[in-house]
Amino acid sequence: MGRGKIEIKRIENSTNRQVTYSKRRGGILKKAKEITILCDAEVSLVVFSSTGKMSEYSSPSTTLVKILDRYQKASGKKLWDAKHEFLSNEVERIKKENDSMQIKLRHLKGEDLTSLHPKELIPIEEALDNGLANVRARQMEFLRTLKKNERNLEDENKRLSYILHQQQISMGGNVREADHHGYLQKGRDYPSQIPFAFRVQPIQPNLHQNK
Repeated sequence: MGRGKIEIKRIENSTNRQVTYSKRRGGILKKAKEITILCDAEVSLVVFSSTGKMSEYSSPSTTLVKILDRYQKASGKKLWDAKHEFLSNEVERIKKENDSMQIKLRHLKGEDLTSLHPKELIPIEEALDNGLANVRARQMEFLRTLKKNERNLEDENKRLSYILHQQQISMGGNVREADHHGYLQKGRDYPSQIPFAFRVQPIQPNLHQNK
């Protein structure tokens, strides 16, 4: 039994639509790879789903940019305006600058120096000397700051110790004065505080001796 024809219109059911998209996207990508191999063709394919997810394929011998450039020349349609061309050149310039900085960084780390001439090593040596001098200057500045903070802490400690000492002297005088007054008060109340059994009893005549 043959398969019925599918009416070409938008699939309303979102699940069925996603399943159909996944299958047909895989099919068209497969066809693009096959025509590249079988016919030695240059193919570049870009597909966006309804959710914005991109799928792409380009022949191993080309790139999407090369395909678009060939399309512009063959069709006479300009895809890149002046602004896009400027941005493209700027991106390329930044990439080259980044590559150059990476090479210089490796040189400063002492890597990949075998290919350099003696004259090319001189500015690297000067840059390292300047960097070392800056590091040492920063270290000295940091040490000076630490010593200054240490002196400030010592001065603050001396000030607090002096205040504490004065408070202790003041508290010591108050305690002695309080002890003195307290002792006199206790002296006045001393007899009344002695237990009755230990108080001195008046001498009584010995009645046994009188018998």
